[in-house]
Amino acid sequence: MSARSVLAEGRASALPALLGRTLRLSATVAFTILGLLVVTFLIGRVVPVDPVLAVVGDRASKSTYDRAFVELGLDRPLYVQFGLYVEKAVTGDFGESVLTKKPILDDLIRVFPATLELATVGIIIGTLFGVPVGVWAAVRQGKLVDQVVRILGLVGYSAPIFWLGLLGLLLFYAKWGLVAGPGRIDISYEYTFTRVTGLYLIDTAMQGQWGAFRNVVSHIALPASLLGYYSMAYIARMTRSFMLNELAQEYIVTARVKGVAEWRIIWVHALRNAAVPLVTVIALSYAGLLEGSVLTETVFAWPGLGQYLTNSLQNADMNAVLGGTLVIGIIFVGLNLLSDFLYTLLDPRVRRRS
Repeated sequence: MSARSVLAEGRASALPALLGRTLRLSATVAFTILGLLVVTFLIGRVVPVDPVLAVVGDRASKSTYDRAFVELGLDRPLYVQFGLYVEKAVTGDFGESVLTKKPILDDLIRVFPATLELATVGIIIGTLFGVPVGVWAAVRQGKLVDQVVRILGLVGYSAPIFWLGLLGLLLFYAKWGLVAGPGRIDISYEYTFTRVTGLYLIDTAMQGQWGAFRNVVSHIALPASLLGYYSMAYIARMTRSFMLNELAQEYIVTARVKGVAEWRIIWVHALRNAAVPLVTVIALSYAGLLEGSVLTETVFAWPGLGQYLTNSLQNADMNAVLGGTLVIGIIFVGLNLLSDFLYTLLDPRVRRRS
């Protein structure tokens, strides 16, 4: 049999496996999103907030209340309400916000770039420091460096982030004046550039507004560093664990016997293999920052998704809360899919099993 025939046969056998994997992945995503829709729908029905009163107010007459009750579809059977909810959610119709009087999707598009920018800078900081620190701790296992790294990681992973935020504002802003205060940008720079992407760091840099760029950096430095420290603690701990596992493998012993340089063993051979599961850790950390920066945004008055959800919850704007929760869940699912794809791309053993 010729090499060309073998190659064609291999491609033919790989096609059903790829198709099967794609179908399984699509079914998993569909069931996950359906479950998310069920959960958010049930939350909207069991919370002690009357959606009708949130729309008409508590001083509305009974006839007004009854008319709004019917218009919202609350008089219909629960399964019909769920079907309508799914139909609207699929088209991006989450209703109108009671607080802003605008479509919730428009509000989410407006506030999400702020959260995306903050979480992205945070995960970059956490990854750039967390991976080397975790490698260093693994190489120096049991030494003073390892103990210090573990303590710092424990503090970063367990300390309340709102407490760290308040402490950071007190020291770096109020006392030492090293960074700008709460908010995303000073009012004096807010109208000096055009919002294109909604990411102020990119927009100001693209338009050459370097004064506004420096102001944005000064505002984002402290909250992003806190989120970075939070994610660094987890990434460093997992990197240390993965590296310890790799450094105990036989191929490391073989490389040392062959006289391979220690730095190459650590940073090329061991870290390359440890990077495979580490991709998933970083992706999930990023998703956690996107969905869990509510307290950080509240402390720093950051006009992102977290603050939007907090204000909506305080004003009983449940449509906005459920719409934001659904978007966050979809983002989490998407990042899980991305990490799964990267895992498959980096590890040939997973590709062979697929």
